[in-house]
This record gives sequence, C-alpha cells and structure tokens, in this order.
Amino acid sequence: QVHLVESAGGLVQPGGSLRLSCAASGFSLDNYAVGWFRQAPGKESEGVACIAAKSGLTKYDDSVKGRFTISVDSAKKTVYLQMNNLKPEDTASYSCAADQGVGRIGSCLLDRWGYLEVWGQGSQVTVSE
Repeated sequence: QVHLVESAGGLVQPGGSLRLSCAASGFSLDNYAVGWFRQAPGKESEGVACIAAKSGLTKYDDSVKGRFTISVDSAKKTVYLQMNNLKPEDTASYSCAADQGVGRIGSCLLDRWGYLEVWGQGSQVTVSE
C-alpha cells in the first residue's frame, strides 16, 4: 500500500517558523509531483507549494512566496515545507499529495485536481499569540 505520512503541525506565534514533512511509504518519489494544500474553516482549499522530484521544479502561491520553501530529500522519500514569518492567515489544515501525472515529465501543479493518487492525513497549523 502507498501512503503519505505527515508530521504533526502545531501552534506558532506570528513571525515564527515551522517545518512540515511528508514521507512516502510504499513508493519512491522519483517520478512524482508533490503538492502542499491548505484549507481554513469556511474557505476553499488552496495550493500552497509544489515540487517535481524529477527536476526539482518548484511553484508557490503568491501568498507564501518568499516565506515558504518546499524541498525534497529523495533518499529519505520525504518532502518538506519550511514555513517562515508565519501569519495568522496561514492558520489551516495542511495536507500533502503526490501524483505522477505531470511529475513524470518534471512538472507540478498547484491545483488539487492534479493529485488523484495519494494524499496525506492532514496537519493543523495554528498561528496565534
């Protein structure tokens, strides 16, 4: 069976940092695109960042550019989302997802409909005083 296992989220003060991880189990990330998505209560899900493991290509939503960094450690089959200078509006449930659709050609998408193969369980990130 294939799974994505996310690290726990947490409570962070505004301006603080947090790193989420997304570990693949049962498959290699080599030909996958991996995306991070978040959903706040009452809001639609939005793509935050994605990475193509094959090429290293990354994409970010404008709301997190310059603050979040996505990276992959292929040997550990793990994707990381480093979140710096967190803001209260970053509060949401964060989920990672993987798909080979565009990953096999070295690209990735910020659209959740591009990720049909496997999703993580979600981690709550709360940014508050």
